[in-house]
Amino acid sequence: MTITKIWEVKQAGEKQLRMELSEAALALREGGLIAFPTETVYGLGADARSTAAVERIFTAKGRPSDNPLIVHIASRRQLDELVRPYPKLAEELMDHFWPGPLTIVLPVRPEALSPLVTAGLSTVGIRMPDHRTALALLAQAECPVAAPSANRSGRPSPTLAQHVLEDLEGLIDGVVDDGPTGVGLESTVVELVDDQTVRILRPGGITLEALQQAVPAAQIDNAGLGEPELAPRSPGMKYTHYAPKGELELICGDPEAVAAYIQKGVAAAWQRGERTGVLAFEERMERYKADSVLSLGSEDELEAAAHRLYAALRDFDGAGAQRIWAEGCQEHGIGAALMNRLAKAAGNRIIRL
Repeated sequence: MTITKIWEVKQAGEKQLRMELSEAALALREGGLIAFPTETVYGLGADARSTAAVERIFTAKGRPSDNPLIVHIASRRQLDELVRPYPKLAEELMDHFWPGPLTIVLPVRPEALSPLVTAGLSTVGIRMPDHRTALALLAQAECPVAAPSANRSGRPSPTLAQHVLEDLEGLIDGVVDDGPTGVGLESTVVELVDDQTVRILRPGGITLEALQQAVPAAQIDNAGLGEPELAPRSPGMKYTHYAPKGELELICGDPEAVAAYIQKGVAAAWQRGERTGVLAFEERMERYKADSVLSLGSEDELEAAAHRLYAALRDFDGAGAQRIWAEGCQEHGIGAALMNRLAKAAGNRIIRL
Protein backbone atom coordinates (compact mmCIF):
# COMPACT_ATOMS: atom_id res chain seq x y z
CA MET A 1 0.00 0.00 0.00
CA THR A 2 1.23 3.49 -0.89
CA ILE A 3 1.63 6.16 1.78
CA THR A 4 -0.54 9.07 0.62
CA LYS A 5 1.00 12.42 1.55
CA ILE A 6 -1.14 15.52 2.09
CA TRP A 7 0.02 19.03 1.24
CA GLU A 8 -2.11 21.72 2.95
CA VAL A 9 -2.03 24.92 0.90
CA LYS A 10 -5.30 26.66 1.81
CA GLN A 11 -3.60 29.63 3.47
CA ALA A 12 -0.42 29.69 1.40
CA GLY A 13 0.84 32.88 -0.25
CA GLU A 14 2.35 32.71 -3.72
CA LYS A 15 5.92 31.99 -2.60
CA GLN A 16 4.87 29.46 0.02
CA LEU A 17 2.52 27.81 -2.50
CA ARG A 18 5.39 27.21 -4.93
CA MET A 19 7.48 25.72 -2.13
CA GLU A 20 4.66 23.48 -0.93
CA LEU A 21 3.96 22.26 -4.46
CA SER A 22 7.57 21.50 -5.40
CA GLU A 23 7.45 17.97 -3.98
CA ALA A 24 4.09 17.22 -5.62
CA ALA A 25 5.33 18.56 -8.97
CA LEU A 26 8.47 16.42 -8.75
CA ALA A 27 6.31 13.36 -8.01
CA LEU A 28 4.28 14.03 -11.17
CA ARG A 29 7.44 14.30 -13.27
CA GLU A 30 8.68 11.01 -11.83
CA GLY A 31 5.52 9.04 -12.60
CA GLY A 32 3.55 9.63 -9.42
CA LEU A 33 -0.19 10.01 -8.88
CA ILE A 34 -1.16 13.34 -7.32
CA ALA A 35 -4.70 14.53 -6.60
CA PHE A 36 -5.15 18.28 -6.86
CA PRO A 37 -7.98 20.82 -6.77
CA THR A 38 -9.39 22.59 -9.79
CA GLU A 39 -12.30 25.02 -10.11
CA THR A 40 -14.56 22.05 -10.94
CA VAL A 41 -13.62 18.98 -8.82
CA TYR A 42 -10.43 17.40 -7.52
CA GLY A 43 -8.48 15.68 -10.30
CA LEU A 44 -6.15 12.68 -10.15
CA GLY A 45 -3.06 13.68 -12.10
CA ALA A 46 -0.28 11.77 -13.86
CA ASP A 47 2.21 12.64 -16.60
CA ALA A 48 0.11 12.25 -19.76
CA ARG A 49 3.17 11.25 -21.77
CA SER A 50 3.99 8.23 -19.58
CA THR A 51 2.02 5.05 -20.15
CA ALA A 52 3.28 3.61 -16.87
CA ALA A 53 2.04 6.66 -14.96
CA VAL A 54 -1.32 6.74 -16.75
CA GLU A 55 -1.80 3.02 -16.10
CA ARG A 56 -1.68 3.84 -12.40
CA ILE A 57 -4.68 6.17 -12.83
CA PHE A 58 -6.79 3.37 -14.28
CA THR A 59 -5.65 0.95 -11.57
CA ALA A 60 -6.28 3.33 -8.67
CA LYS A 61 -9.70 4.38 -9.96
CA GLY A 62 -10.79 1.00 -11.30
CA ARG A 63 -11.59 2.89 -14.49
CA PRO A 64 -12.44 1.16 -17.81
CA SER A 65 -9.56 1.53 -20.26
CA ASP A 66 -11.82 2.66 -23.14
CA ASN A 67 -12.76 5.81 -21.24
CA PRO A 68 -10.50 8.67 -22.46
CA LEU A 69 -8.80 11.11 -20.08
CA ILE A 70 -8.69 14.90 -20.15
CA VAL A 71 -5.26 16.52 -20.31
CA HIS A 72 -4.62 19.63 -18.21
CA ILE A 73 -2.13 22.30 -19.21
CA ALA A 74 -0.85 25.53 -17.65
CA SER A 75 -0.17 27.44 -20.88
CA ARG A 76 -1.46 27.48 -24.45
CA ARG A 77 2.16 27.28 -25.54
CA GLN A 78 2.03 23.59 -24.63
CA LEU A 79 -0.55 22.91 -27.34
CA ASP A 80 1.96 22.88 -30.19
CA GLU A 81 3.66 19.77 -28.85
CA LEU A 82 0.40 17.97 -28.11
CA VAL A 83 -2.04 18.60 -30.97
CA ARG A 84 -2.14 19.07 -34.72
CA PRO A 85 -3.46 22.30 -36.30
CA TYR A 86 -7.05 23.08 -35.33
CA PRO A 87 -9.76 25.46 -36.59
CA LYS A 88 -9.87 29.14 -35.65
CA LEU A 89 -13.13 28.43 -33.85
CA ALA A 90 -11.15 26.48 -31.25
CA GLU A 91 -8.94 29.53 -30.68
CA GLU A 92 -12.05 31.67 -30.18
CA LEU A 93 -13.28 29.26 -27.52
CA MET A 94 -9.90 29.34 -25.79
CA ASP A 95 -9.90 33.14 -25.88
CA HIS A 96 -13.28 33.24 -24.17
CA PHE A 97 -13.08 30.35 -21.72
CA TRP A 98 -9.45 29.51 -20.90
CA PRO A 99 -8.50 29.29 -18.17
CA GLY A 100 -11.86 27.82 -17.17
CA PRO A 101 -14.10 24.75 -17.09
CA LEU A 102 -14.13 24.08 -20.84
CA THR A 103 -12.46 21.00 -22.36
CA ILE A 104 -11.91 21.14 -26.12
CA VAL A 105 -11.40 17.93 -28.09
CA LEU A 106 -8.56 18.47 -30.55
CA PRO A 107 -6.61 16.31 -33.06
CA VAL A 108 -3.73 14.72 -31.15
CA ARG A 109 -0.16 14.58 -32.47
CA PRO A 110 1.04 11.01 -33.02
CA GLU A 111 3.06 9.72 -30.04
CA ALA A 112 2.70 13.02 -28.15
CA LEU A 113 0.73 11.33 -25.38
CA SER A 114 0.29 7.85 -23.99
CA PRO A 115 -2.30 5.96 -26.08
CA LEU A 116 -4.10 5.20 -22.80
CA VAL A 117 -4.98 8.90 -22.53
CA THR A 118 -6.86 8.94 -25.83
CA ALA A 119 -8.29 5.40 -25.56
CA GLY A 120 -7.01 4.79 -29.09
CA LEU A 121 -8.80 7.79 -30.59
CA SER A 122 -7.18 10.35 -32.91
CA THR A 123 -8.27 13.18 -30.61
CA VAL A 124 -7.64 14.36 -27.06
CA GLY A 125 -9.62 16.57 -24.71
CA ILE A 126 -7.54 19.43 -23.30
CA ARG A 127 -8.32 22.16 -20.81
CA MET A 128 -6.60 24.87 -18.77
CA PRO A 129 -8.11 25.03 -15.27
CA ASP A 130 -9.06 28.35 -13.68
CA HIS A 131 -7.54 27.60 -10.30
CA ARG A 132 -4.48 29.17 -8.73
CA THR A 133 -3.15 25.98 -7.15
CA ALA A 134 -3.85 23.79 -10.16
CA LEU A 135 -2.08 26.18 -12.53
CA ALA A 136 0.89 26.52 -10.17
CA LEU A 137 1.23 22.73 -9.88
CA LEU A 138 0.93 22.19 -13.64
CA ALA A 139 3.52 24.89 -14.34
CA GLN A 140 6.00 23.42 -11.87
CA ALA A 141 5.45 19.87 -13.12
CA GLU A 142 6.41 21.01 -16.63
CA CYS A 143 4.42 18.23 -18.29
CA PRO A 144 0.90 17.75 -19.62
CA VAL A 145 -1.15 16.13 -16.87
CA ALA A 146 -3.90 13.60 -17.52
CA ALA A 147 -6.42 14.06 -14.73
CA PRO A 148 -9.86 12.47 -14.40
CA SER A 149 -11.78 13.10 -11.19
CA ALA A 150 -9.96 11.78 -8.11
CA ASN A 151 -12.46 9.13 -7.02
CA ARG A 152 -13.09 5.45 -7.51
CA SER A 153 -14.76 4.92 -10.88
CA GLY A 154 -18.53 5.36 -10.71
CA ARG A 155 -18.48 7.16 -7.35
CA PRO A 156 -19.46 10.82 -6.80
CA SER A 157 -16.65 13.14 -7.83
CA PRO A 158 -14.66 14.74 -4.99
CA THR A 159 -15.14 18.39 -4.11
CA LEU A 160 -13.00 18.15 -0.94
CA ALA A 161 -9.61 16.58 -0.29
CA GLN A 162 -11.34 14.37 2.30
CA HIS A 163 -13.50 12.89 -0.47
CA VAL A 164 -10.32 11.93 -2.33
CA LEU A 165 -8.93 10.21 0.74
CA GLU A 166 -12.20 8.32 1.32
CA ASP A 167 -11.79 6.65 -2.07
CA LEU A 168 -8.07 6.60 -2.83
CA GLU A 169 -5.97 6.81 0.34
CA GLY A 170 -3.22 4.21 0.09
CA LEU A 171 -3.60 3.99 -3.68
CA ILE A 172 -2.06 7.33 -4.71
CA ASP A 173 1.07 9.24 -3.78
CA GLY A 174 -0.42 12.48 -2.54
CA VAL A 175 -3.24 15.02 -2.29
CA VAL A 176 -2.90 18.79 -2.56
CA ASP A 177 -5.56 20.14 -0.18
CA ASP A 178 -6.77 23.64 -1.03
CA GLY A 179 -10.25 23.36 0.45
CA PRO A 180 -13.55 23.03 -1.43
CA THR A 181 -13.72 23.36 -5.19
CA GLY A 182 -15.82 26.04 -6.89
CA VAL A 183 -18.17 24.91 -9.66
CA GLY A 184 -18.65 21.45 -8.16
CA LEU A 185 -19.37 19.76 -11.52
CA GLU A 186 -16.84 18.68 -14.13
CA SER A 187 -15.92 20.77 -17.16
CA THR A 188 -18.04 21.10 -20.26
CA VAL A 189 -16.54 19.01 -23.08
CA VAL A 190 -16.93 20.17 -26.68
CA GLU A 191 -15.67 19.04 -30.07
CA LEU A 192 -15.55 20.91 -33.36
CA VAL A 193 -17.55 19.14 -36.03
CA ASP A 194 -16.30 21.60 -38.66
CA ASP A 195 -15.13 25.22 -38.85
CA GLN A 196 -18.55 26.52 -37.78
CA THR A 197 -20.07 23.85 -35.51
CA VAL A 198 -19.41 23.13 -31.83
CA ARG A 199 -20.86 19.92 -30.39
CA ILE A 200 -21.32 19.55 -26.65
CA LEU A 201 -20.25 16.06 -25.59
CA ARG A 202 -20.72 16.62 -21.87
CA PRO A 203 -22.52 19.58 -20.26
CA GLY A 204 -20.68 21.20 -17.38
CA GLY A 205 -19.40 24.44 -15.92
CA ILE A 206 -19.69 26.35 -19.22
CA THR A 207 -23.35 26.44 -20.22
CA LEU A 208 -24.96 26.16 -23.64
CA GLU A 209 -26.08 29.76 -23.28
CA ALA A 210 -22.52 30.93 -22.52
CA LEU A 211 -21.20 29.14 -25.61
CA GLN A 212 -23.89 30.70 -27.78
CA GLN A 213 -23.03 34.16 -26.49
CA ALA A 214 -19.28 33.69 -26.90
CA VAL A 215 -19.37 32.39 -30.49
CA PRO A 216 -22.71 33.66 -31.89
CA ALA A 217 -21.71 32.83 -35.47
CA ALA A 218 -21.18 29.16 -34.60
CA GLN A 219 -23.80 26.43 -34.54
CA ILE A 220 -24.01 24.78 -31.10
CA ASP A 221 -25.09 21.14 -31.14
CA ASN A 222 -26.25 20.21 -27.64
CA ALA A 223 -25.65 16.46 -27.90
CA GLY A 224 -24.42 15.85 -24.34
CA LEU A 225 -27.63 14.23 -23.08
CA GLY A 226 -27.91 11.74 -25.93
CA GLU A 227 -27.35 7.99 -25.86
CA PRO A 228 -23.84 6.84 -24.89
CA GLU A 229 -21.53 5.70 -27.68
CA LEU A 230 -19.70 2.39 -27.99
CA ALA A 231 -16.42 4.32 -28.30
CA PRO A 232 -16.92 7.41 -26.11
CA ARG A 233 -15.16 10.55 -27.34
CA SER A 234 -15.31 12.15 -23.92
CA PRO A 235 -15.36 11.07 -20.27
CA GLY A 236 -18.85 10.62 -18.88
CA MET A 237 -20.50 9.45 -22.11
CA LYS A 238 -20.72 5.70 -21.59
CA TYR A 239 -20.63 4.44 -18.03
CA THR A 240 -22.67 5.07 -14.89
CA HIS A 241 -20.94 7.84 -12.97
CA TYR A 242 -21.27 9.85 -9.76
CA ALA A 243 -23.41 7.21 -8.04
CA PRO A 244 -23.97 6.84 -4.29
CA LYS A 245 -23.94 3.35 -2.81
CA GLY A 246 -27.72 3.34 -2.44
CA GLU A 247 -30.07 3.03 -5.43
CA LEU A 248 -30.97 6.51 -6.68
CA GLU A 249 -34.08 7.44 -8.67
CA LEU A 250 -34.51 10.84 -10.35
CA ILE A 251 -38.08 12.20 -10.30
CA CYS A 252 -39.12 15.01 -12.67
CA GLY A 253 -42.38 16.84 -13.26
CA ASP A 254 -44.99 18.83 -11.36
CA PRO A 255 -43.64 19.53 -7.85
CA GLU A 256 -46.80 18.30 -6.11
CA ALA A 257 -46.78 15.04 -8.05
CA VAL A 258 -43.05 14.60 -7.51
CA ALA A 259 -43.37 15.07 -3.75
CA ALA A 260 -46.28 12.61 -3.54
CA TYR A 261 -44.41 10.00 -5.60
CA ILE A 262 -41.28 10.28 -3.51
CA GLN A 263 -43.06 10.11 -0.16
CA LYS A 264 -44.99 7.04 -1.29
CA GLY A 265 -41.70 5.41 -2.29
CA VAL A 266 -40.18 6.25 1.09
CA ALA A 267 -43.13 4.67 2.90
CA ALA A 268 -42.81 1.49 0.86
CA ALA A 269 -39.06 1.33 1.50
CA TRP A 270 -39.61 1.75 5.24
CA GLN A 271 -42.01 -1.21 5.16
CA ARG A 272 -39.19 -3.26 3.62
CA GLY A 273 -36.86 -2.14 6.39
CA GLU A 274 -34.67 0.01 4.10
CA ARG A 275 -32.95 3.26 5.05
CA THR A 276 -34.09 6.11 2.85
CA GLY A 277 -32.81 9.43 1.53
CA VAL A 278 -34.36 12.37 -0.32
CA LEU A 279 -32.42 15.05 -2.20
CA ALA A 280 -34.68 18.06 -2.58
CA PHE A 281 -34.70 21.78 -3.19
CA GLU A 282 -35.14 24.09 -0.22
CA GLU A 283 -38.60 25.17 -1.34
CA ARG A 284 -40.03 21.68 -0.66
CA MET A 285 -37.85 20.27 2.12
CA GLU A 286 -40.66 20.25 4.68
CA ARG A 287 -42.78 17.91 2.53
CA TYR A 288 -40.44 14.97 3.00
CA LYS A 289 -40.04 12.51 5.85
CA ALA A 290 -37.12 10.12 5.37
CA ASP A 291 -34.06 8.90 7.25
CA SER A 292 -31.99 11.57 5.48
CA VAL A 293 -33.46 14.63 3.76
CA LEU A 294 -30.71 16.75 2.20
CA SER A 295 -31.04 20.15 0.56
CA LEU A 296 -29.60 21.28 -2.77
CA GLY A 297 -30.48 24.86 -1.86
CA SER A 298 -32.97 26.99 -3.74
CA GLU A 299 -34.12 25.87 -7.19
CA ASP A 300 -33.58 29.51 -8.21
CA GLU A 301 -29.84 29.14 -7.50
CA LEU A 302 -28.77 26.09 -9.48
CA GLU A 303 -25.10 27.07 -9.36
CA ALA A 304 -25.22 26.48 -5.61
CA ALA A 305 -27.08 23.19 -6.18
CA ALA A 306 -24.35 22.04 -8.58
CA HIS A 307 -21.72 22.90 -5.98
CA ARG A 308 -23.54 20.83 -3.33
CA LEU A 309 -24.49 17.78 -5.39
CA TYR A 310 -21.52 15.42 -5.01
CA ALA A 311 -21.03 16.13 -1.31
CA ALA A 312 -24.73 15.38 -0.73
CA LEU A 313 -24.49 12.06 -2.56
CA ARG A 314 -21.54 11.11 -0.37
CA ASP A 315 -23.48 12.18 2.73
CA PHE A 316 -26.16 9.61 1.85
CA ASP A 317 -23.43 6.97 1.92
CA GLY A 318 -22.41 8.11 5.39
CA ALA A 319 -26.04 7.81 6.50
CA GLY A 320 -26.33 4.29 5.07
CA ALA A 321 -29.17 5.21 2.70
CA GLN A 322 -30.25 2.21 0.61
CA ARG A 323 -32.97 3.91 -1.45
CA ILE A 324 -32.66 7.55 -2.53
CA TRP A 325 -34.93 9.86 -4.49
CA ALA A 326 -33.84 13.15 -6.05
CA GLU A 327 -35.97 15.99 -7.38
CA GLY A 328 -35.24 17.08 -10.94
CA CYS A 329 -34.80 20.68 -12.06
CA GLN A 330 -35.14 22.87 -15.13
CA GLU A 331 -32.50 22.12 -17.77
CA HIS A 332 -31.48 25.73 -18.38
CA GLY A 333 -27.97 27.04 -17.82
CA ILE A 334 -26.05 24.94 -15.29
CA GLY A 335 -29.28 22.98 -14.76
CA ALA A 336 -28.49 20.96 -17.90
CA ALA A 337 -25.23 19.76 -16.34
CA LEU A 338 -26.89 19.15 -12.97
CA MET A 339 -29.58 16.97 -14.56
CA ASN A 340 -26.94 15.15 -16.62
CA ARG A 341 -25.04 14.21 -13.43
CA LEU A 342 -28.19 13.22 -11.57
CA ALA A 343 -29.29 11.01 -14.46
CA LYS A 344 -25.86 9.33 -14.51
CA ALA A 345 -25.91 8.88 -10.73
CA ALA A 346 -29.34 7.26 -11.05
CA GLY A 347 -28.16 4.90 -13.77
CA ASN A 348 -30.83 6.59 -15.94
CA ARG A 349 -33.60 5.51 -13.54
CA ILE A 350 -35.72 8.57 -14.33
CA ILE A 351 -39.45 8.96 -13.64
CA ARG A 352 -41.22 11.78 -15.50
CA LEU A 353 -44.61 12.67 -14.03
